[in-house]
Amino acid sequence: MLPSPFKNSVLKALDAAAIQRLHLHPVTFELQHEIEFPGQPIRHLFFVEDGMASMTNTFKDGSQVEVGMFGYESVIGISALMGTKRSLNRVYTQIAGNGFSCSIENGRAEFERGGQFQRLALGYVQAQLVQTMQSAGCNAKHNIEQRLARWLLICSDRAFNDTYKMSHEFLADMLGSTRPTVTLAAGLLKDLGLIQYSRGTIHILNRAGLEKQACECYHTIIDYLDNYTDFDSGAVAA
Repeated sequence: MLPSPFKNSVLKALDAAAIQRLHLHPVTFELQHEIEFPGQPIRHLFFVEDGMASMTNTFKDGSQVEVGMFGYESVIGISALMGTKRSLNRVYTQIAGNGFSCSIENGRAEFERGGQFQRLALGYVQAQLVQTMQSAGCNAKHNIEQRLARWLLICSDRAFNDTYKMSHEFLADMLGSTRPTVTLAAGLLKDLGLIQYSRGTIHILNRAGLEKQACECYHTIIDYLDNYTDFDSGAVAA
């Protein structure tokens, strides 16, 4: 069997017939590219190959906090397959990359066939729930240095790169913290020789050391996201 040409977890697991029925189109995710916006119709599914996007809640004062991340394991817009017509959140690119898209109509038709794509899509929804629940517990339980280390590692995994651009203001929004607090936390990681931070660019110098600094939530989240396509569906054979 030839290796899959895809990096995306869902596309990699689909057979050629399902891929053909989706009618995929290549897309480029530029930095800060708006993928979804609250109240706007969801017209496409997006399958990230590399790069990273964030889902945020935006509040009346204009502030925002991250409630989900999308990388090569993801299907952006999947809530539309469950009946959602308009986006409830903002989704935009944090690390530039590329991937594929298909129309909601083609995605829904394939989902309603009840086969492989439906199983994988539901598995990804479960993976999103695991990520959200673990992150919520992490934000309540663990300190800012642990949470920052976790977040930087997950970004690196999604980007396939240990160097990427990220401002302290943005990190504060994503972690639900303040810029001074994030600056102090980043300074600690820098003093430990784990990262280098200059002019908005973060470079991970010591990945093993950063993993030790991160809380247990990093491995819990990453293990689930990387392996959900292999999980048993729970179906019992007749």
